[in-house]
Amino acid sequence: MYWYDHYLRWNETEYPGVKTLRFTPDSVWKPDILLYNSANEEFDSTFHTHVLVNSSGYCQWLPPGILKSTCRIDVRWFPFDTQKCDLKFGSWTYDGWLLDLRMMESDTSGYVANGEWDLVGVPGTQNKVFYECCREPYLDVTFAVTMRRRTLYYALNMLVPCLLLSAMTFLVFLLPADSGEKISLGITVLLSLTVFMLLVAEVMPATSDSIPLIGQYFVMTMTMVALSVVATVFVLQYHHHDPDGGCMPRWVQVVVLRWGAWLLRMRQPGEDPVGRPHCTPSLLSCSSESSDGGGTPTPVLPVANGGLSYGGPFPAKPPEVPRPFLPSPEPPASTPEELLSSPELGRILEELRYVARCFRGRDAAQAACSQWKFAAAVVDRLCLVTFVLVHIVCSIGILMAAPNFAEAITKDFL
Repeated sequence: MYWYDHYLRWNETEYPGVKTLRFTPDSVWKPDILLYNSANEEFDSTFHTHVLVNSSGYCQWLPPGILKSTCRIDVRWFPFDTQKCDLKFGSWTYDGWLLDLRMMESDTSGYVANGEWDLVGVPGTQNKVFYECCREPYLDVTFAVTMRRRTLYYALNMLVPCLLLSAMTFLVFLLPADSGEKISLGITVLLSLTVFMLLVAEVMPATSDSIPLIGQYFVMTMTMVALSVVATVFVLQYHHHDPDGGCMPRWVQVVVLRWGAWLLRMRQPGEDPVGRPHCTPSLLSCSSESSDGGGTPTPVLPVANGGLSYGGPFPAKPPEVPRPFLPSPEPPASTPEELLSSPELGRILEELRYVARCFRGRDAAQAACSQWKFAAAVVDRLCLVTFVLVHIVCSIGILMAAPNFAEAITKDFL
């Protein structure tokens, strides 16, 4: 602090060699300038050194000290935050008519760089306040200390591990359903994020004014991991669906098997590619035409075996087989009515029908299982694409919402 005291002037010609004098703080008048928002127990934490006075009455008092002040911390953009703390200096008893308090430029040449904070600036302003009780003004000088948090430490120890753990969530959808580890992987990632959330809570100040940016990012990531576990449960339920539990609903077939598979460019296993002629059991001549090189299709003869159809080709006319000469007379041939009325042939026919029903039931069950498994694969792929897109959009939207995100990336990472 600097001030003029006309009572402490003298003529240097009358006192040759005496240019400056040193007085104790208690022996001369000095302005009672204090830090209004001090957090020190003694309020004034400066060391009272001597006051230097020259012959013109110019007094200089530079008391060293460590100032502690109260400051409201805004953790809204943590760890990409910028904090601003005001240091208000003013006289405790003198008003503006008795003491003209003026501001000098702040000198930051002696500032020592800090590993956690960067000093942006210390601008000062002179304020003149009028109160209702008094006519005279009251002056104060306020210095706004602006600091920017350096984010390299928090990014490497919190954001990058969280990003890697959230990326492991995508592996949940890439893991095969038959492995039995899809749920375990999702729960493990969720527990890991919970541990990191506890570390973040220890670093940040305990305030409920706003939700920190890194807290929003962790909550978003944990929500996505929890939803991935829920989606995995549905995928496993589809994959291990009991074929005897009922047919697949119509809306699932339309939404998942038709629209979802078309959107994701997925094809059901065993499905013919586009452009290949499709052969059905009712059109068995297709395979004959393709094997014969486009010749005349071989006709198929029905067999009267109780509803069983034979899938192989039959010639239009049985070939003539020469009969050898037998001396004994041939027994009389049985008519078709006699063959069908035979009890042994009836039992054989019933057994064949039972075997056919078993094969048809097994084929139907396998087809139903394949349909449910394909639906599970479609849902798995759809969840993977959705979660990747949502995670990228939410991460960019949350992190880049900080006002000084670009400045932090430029100064701390590049």
